[in-house]
Amino acid sequence: MTALLDRLLSIQGPLLYALVAAVVFVEDALFVGFVVPGETAAVLGGVAAGLGHASLPVMILVVVAAAIVGDSVGYEVGRQFGARLLDGRMLRSRRARLDGARAFLARRGGAAVFLGRFVAFFRAVMPALAGIAEMHYARFLVYNAAGGIVWGVGVVLLGYGAGNSYAAIESAVGRDVAIVVAVVAVVALIVWRLRRHRIEKRTEDGPEE
Repeated sequence: MTALLDRLLSIQGPLLYALVAAVVFVEDALFVGFVVPGETAAVLGGVAAGLGHASLPVMILVVVAAAIVGDSVGYEVGRQFGARLLDGRMLRSRRARLDGARAFLARRGGAAVFLGRFVAFFRAVMPALAGIAEMHYARFLVYNAAGGIVWGVGVVLLGYGAGNSYAAIESAVGRDVAIVVAVVAVVALIVWRLRRHRIEKRTEDGPEE
């Protein structure tokens, strides 16, 4: 774990921005967000900024832009390939959740695009579903951009706060203790993510908001 954290914390410069942007983009653009951790990459980008390895404003801009462009590509993929996406092997085991996402989009329209940005499964499928449903692109873009901005700024700032905390602990008591604290924080984050995943699964079956 120490070696892994050291490796993660050593990435700097253009490569860091490119990696974060690529993961956030692919999560939405290629309909695979439930296996590609875009949110995790954005948080780690914020951590890197908190450690001084990246510029916070640039990281926010990179994440927001990748989110908006990725969603727009996902929308176009859905519009061009339509129902063939829904019949793909990747989604067969997620049919109930996918039906819940389609129902949410039908009820809420643009609001579903905005709110879907904050739920992992919806973040992956909502752009393509909006394209399949032939939502007007200008309307989609407004809600997509709003969600991308709020989500991107929020997750990067979350990571930035964690990075600042890590740097403060390292300065006060040394790197080894800081890494131990980071490991504990990672475990806590995993537990939180598992609990949120259970809530999301219940919500995705029939969300009202």
